[in-house]
Amino acid sequence: MRLRNTKVPKDAVHHPVFARYYARMSVAADTTAGIAAVRAELLSGLSGRVIEVGAGNGLNFGHYPTAVSEVVAIEPERTLRQLAERAALGAGIPVDVVPGTAEALPVRDETFDAAVVSLVLCTVRDVRRSLSEIRRVLRPGGELRFFEHVRADDRAMAATQRVLDRTFWPLLTGGCHTSRDARAAIEAAGFVVERQRGIRIPEGGVRLPTSACVLGVARRPTAAEPGRPPRR
Repeated sequence: MRLRNTKVPKDAVHHPVFARYYARMSVAADTTAGIAAVRAELLSGLSGRVIEVGAGNGLNFGHYPTAVSEVVAIEPERTLRQLAERAALGAGIPVDVVPGTAEALPVRDETFDAAVVSLVLCTVRDVRRSLSEIRRVLRPGGELRFFEHVRADDRAMAATQRVLDRTFWPLLTGGCHTSRDARAAIEAAGFVVERQRGIRIPEGGVRLPTSACVLGVARRPTAAEPGRPPRR
């Protein structure tokens, strides 16, 4: 793996209490909320070298196809990174778990065939810079697979999300924001969204502020394409 020379502290993100809660909750949600099936769909058909930004406790690792030659998994939070390292040992493909932040990925330009963000853009400190970094490390034509929380369609829930995001929700959930517009941010970063669909997590039952999600595929345009330039 070719690393970029960046000086990112190993604990640039530190949420030990939330990390322990998330580690337990996410494992249960894979089954009870149907997230495992979403992970499988998110990663289906990938091949080559992949960078996963914000790998958490590594729940995606078991869903990567064998056509993937290597996954470089970036995780800034120490507790989650340690769990991801354990998960990497049981993955069916080579996985290298690396400390770093989405805003300063410690890898070289244009060295990956695909990138994956899975419930990550809701928590990063700077969405635009994070997507710019992902675009930088993808080869032209490379894919960005995304599964993210989004703003709810109905006005009442969207208003609730905005209130939560401005008050206690990010403090309790490791920086999560429920109402960010992931698709608009991805397009503004210069990616072409090729397909996407809205999903609800969980599919039935009580609707939560985090229930509205989007699952999709975007691509970094090649030099020969008229792709939209990223916003500065």
